[in-house]
Amino acid sequence: MTARYLCIGTHHKTGTIWMRKVFRAIQRDQDIPFMQCYRAKRLADAAETGPQIIVNWSSTFPQALLDMDHARFIHIIRDPRDVLLSGMRYHRIAPLGNEKFLREVRDDWGGLSYQDHLNALPDDHARLMFEMENKHDKTVQEMLKWPYGHPRAADIKYEDLIEDTDCTLFRKTLTDFNIAGLDIDRAVQSYWDLSLFGGLAKKDDREDRVALHVNSGAKAQWVTKLPREIAEPYAERYGDALKSLGYADNDDWVAQCLPAKDIAA
Repeated sequence: MTARYLCIGTHHKTGTIWMRKVFRAIQRDQDIPFMQCYRAKRLADAAETGPQIIVNWSSTFPQALLDMDHARFIHIIRDPRDVLLSGMRYHRIAPLGNEKFLREVRDDWGGLSYQDHLNALPDDHARLMFEMENKHDKTVQEMLKWPYGHPRAADIKYEDLIEDTDCTLFRKTLTDFNIAGLDIDRAVQSYWDLSLFGGLAKKDDREDRVALHVNSGAKAQWVTKLPREIAEPYAERYGDALKSLGYADNDDWVAQCLPAKDIAA
């Protein structure tokens, strides 16, 4: 069956803002319908002919969509250790209108919101532990629940995308999908224009929200920024997840992390 639905799934802090910008640009440039889909009933609004862009920013597409022969999926994950670091930094300063969970108030947080409680903690050790046990845990579980090996999906690591400076990976993915009515050359141009290695290479060219999310965009930031005191409990809790997701063979990586006092120095 001819492929028509181009579906993009990310997870929190795995390139969501980047992909949203890219595929919104493709929508505008090529006049392709764009929709979010978290429930099967939403599929009734999809285009009956021609291409359709469908996004889900937690990669929780309804099973009915996953089963459609004419749907193709780009699924993006990121090293959870970098997700933890990026998430903690961002959640301290993120506008509350952008992330609903940051406004959540709980009694066990002293009646504070997620963000206020995070900022009230005494140091980064406490903040990283809090993040690990809350939003980060949900994100990792979502990554693990994805149906890896899906015959119509391309599972892509953020680390590979951020180094896709000649757009080879992005172009190959779209070429393999062969979405009817999608101009691949123009789609690749939109991708380049809105990537940190392309049109957004200069910080001055980034919108405020993009700048808020992006610290460096580099991969494996955990090697120099994740304290040993966090890495050890992280390995206990998420060591198996790192192996399942293809980011570690064992827990030896913990030895690469410096003590907090040496990172601060």
